[in-house]
Amino acid sequence: MIEVRGLSKRFPLPDGREVLAVDDVSFAVREGEVYGLLGPNGAGKTTTIRMLLGLLQPTSGEAAIGGFLSSQNPEEVKRRVGLVSASAGVYQWLSVREMLMFFADVYGVPVDLAEQELQRLSKILGLDELLDRRCGTLSTGQKQRLHLARALIHAPPVMLLDEPTLGLDVLGSQVVHEYMAHLRDQGKAVILSTHHLDEAERLCDRFGLLHRGRLVIEGTLGELREQTGCQGLVQMFLKLSHTGPALMI
Repeated sequence: MIEVRGLSKRFPLPDGREVLAVDDVSFAVREGEVYGLLGPNGAGKTTTIRMLLGLLQPTSGEAAIGGFLSSQNPEEVKRRVGLVSASAGVYQWLSVREMLMFFADVYGVPVDLAEQELQRLSKILGLDELLDRRCGTLSTGQKQRLHLARALIHAPPVMLLDEPTLGLDVLGSQVVHEYMAHLRDQGKAVILSTHHLDEAERLCDRFGLLHRGRLVIEGTLGELREQTGCQGLVQMFLKLSHTGPALMI
């Protein structure tokens, strides 16, 4: 469902040099699989996601969702993706119901189907009592539940989640965890980008660790433990940051 092949991105610097933000990255995500795209700040996670969405043109390589190349068919790609980002905002003066129906309309979902999906997602995410409240009055956790519903209102086969638990308390984070289980049960192909490595261990089926733009190691938790000699993702990151990628391959 998600394919990334030899993806690279160079950005020019004012002095004429270039910075290689993503360096020949390749991976794939199947239906019903949660893939953890992990790495420290500046590792290339956000740049990779932007190229996957068709928001950035790659310097080389290609990314595809559902067989559509992001560089050639960005609109078709966006129709098939639900994006949850910690930086997403809400329309302050719209009600929760109005905002969800607005996004359903943007994606061309028929009104009757949108209303059915709104009711279903409201029950799953505990939005029933919030539907007629203005978005500007919601708490951080309530806004995140709205973002989770918004990302699914058009029933996309692919989900991209960028730091979905950022700023949430324990109860808010638990809602996201249950949401991830729902996505897996629905057969979605999911990429989770997060700094919360303990959460990633519980939520993801496979992991790709980015370091200085390169995908230096990939696999299930068991496979990563065998390759690195480390038990947890935190220890793997620490080993990676001290030894560099060459020792990890």
